[in-house]
Amino acid sequence: MRQRLRPVTNPRLHEAIGRIGWSLADTAAAINQVGLENGLGLTYGAGSVAHWLTGTMPRAEVIPIVVEAFTRGLGIPTLTASDLGWPQLPTLAGPEGLDDPWSGDPVAWITHLGRDDMLDRRTALTAGIYAISAALPARPHPTIVRHGPARRAGASDITRIRAMGDLFQEMDDQYGGGHARSLVAAYLTQHVAPLLCGTTGRARPGLFIAAAELAYLLGWMAADDLRTGLAQRYYIQAVRLAEEADDRTMRSTALRSLSVQAIELGHAKEGLALAEAAAEGLRRGASARKRAWITGMRAEALAATGYGSHQARDLLRKAEADLEHADSPPEGEWTGNYRRESFEHQVGLTLAQMGDHKAAEEHFAASVASRRLVERRTKALIGARLAEAQLQQLHPEAAAHTVLGLAADLDGVSSERIRQTLIGIRRAWQPYRPDPFVDQADRFLAETIRSATHAGLLP
Repeated sequence: MRQRLRPVTNPRLHEAIGRIGWSLADTAAAINQVGLENGLGLTYGAGSVAHWLTGTMPRAEVIPIVVEAFTRGLGIPTLTASDLGWPQLPTLAGPEGLDDPWSGDPVAWITHLGRDDMLDRRTALTAGIYAISAALPARPHPTIVRHGPARRAGASDITRIRAMGDLFQEMDDQYGGGHARSLVAAYLTQHVAPLLCGTTGRARPGLFIAAAELAYLLGWMAADDLRTGLAQRYYIQAVRLAEEADDRTMRSTALRSLSVQAIELGHAKEGLALAEAAAEGLRRGASARKRAWITGMRAEALAATGYGSHQARDLLRKAEADLEHADSPPEGEWTGNYRRESFEHQVGLTLAQMGDHKAAEEHFAASVASRRLVERRTKALIGARLAEAQLQQLHPEAAAHTVLGLAADLDGVSSERIRQTLIGIRRAWQPYRPDPFVDQADRFLAETIRSATHAGLLP
C-alpha cells in the first residue's frame, strides 16, 4: 500500500513552489545551484523540500540561499524568509542593516565588507549572497556628503595607494584570489577608506579612483575564490566610487567584471545588460585598448544568450581591429590591460558559448602559450578550460596532456574557481580512466586537489 503523505504545514512555501511551477526536484536543484554560486556544496533533493513543506526548516545559513532561489524564480526582488513561512533572519549583508549594495555610502560599504572579509566572517558573507536583482541600479543615487576627520590625502598618497594596488595585483596573478585577500581588505579598510571621508580638492578624484581600483581587485579575488556575493558587492562599490570620481572608464571596468561574473554563473541576460552598460559608459576618446576589452566582453555575453552568433563574431572582429590599432602601452595599468593573449582567451570563451569547442581549443591554447611566467593563476585557469574544450570533443588524452602540463602553475595557487573546474574535468573523463595516460593525469589531479585542500590553498 502506498504510504500516506504528511500534510503540508507551510502553505506559504507550498504556494511559492506552485506559482513558479517547480516540482520538488526542480526546487532542490534551483537551491543547490545558488548554493554552488556561493561556495556551498548543497545536495538537497525532493525529499528535503518535502520535509520543509511539512514543518522542518533548513539550516539558518541555508535560508538566504533558498530565499534567493525563490527570488529568481518568482521575480520578486523584495522576497523575504517570512514570505516562505520561516522567521525573518537579521540581515548581515551591509552597513547599518542595508541589503541593497546600490544604497547608502559606498565608503561605509567597503569598510563593512573589508572588515568582514579580513576577519573571515563566513556567516556574514553567506548572507550576502549573489543576487541577480542587484546587477544594475534601478535608479540614480545622490552623491554622499561625508564629514570625516581632518586627515586628508595628497598626490603622494594616491601614488602610494596605486603602487600597493600594483603589488597586490601581481600577488593575485601568481597565487590566486584565495591567497592574502584579507591583507588587501585590511589595507583598503584601515589605510584608504578613512582618507575618503576627509579629502577634498584636487586630490579627491584620484583618491576615489585608487580606492575603486582596490575594491575592484578585491571583487576579482573574491570571485576567483567563488565568494560570489562578496565579489558582487565589491564590484558594485567600485562602480559607485568611480562615479564619485566622475571616472567613466573605471566605472565601465567594474561593470564589465560584473558581466563576467554573471556569465560565469549562468545569468546570460543580466550579463549582456551589464556588458552593454559598460560599453555605453565609455567616454568618447576612450583608448582603443579599453574599447577592445569591453567589446570582447559584449561578444561573449551575446553568445551566452544563445542568440546573435553572427553579431558576436562581428563584435570580436571589431575588438580585434581596435586591439591591433591600440597605441597605449599594455603594461601601463592593470585594469583593462588587454593584450593579445587576453583577446585569445575571450575568443575561446565566446566560441565555447556557441558550442564550437574545436575553434575554442585553438584560441585557449594560443592564450596559454603566450602568457607571462608571473600569470600562474591565469595560465592554470585557461589551461583547465582548454582541457574542458578537449573533453567536449571526446579527446581525453589531449586533455590529460594539457592537465599534466599545468603542474608548475597549479602549485601553490589558491583558487576555488580552478578547483571546481578541475573537479569537473575529473568527473568528465572517468569513462576513459582505463587509458594509462588519462589515469596518470587523473591521479595527478586527485593528489593536487587533496594536497591543496589540506594546505588550505584550494578550499
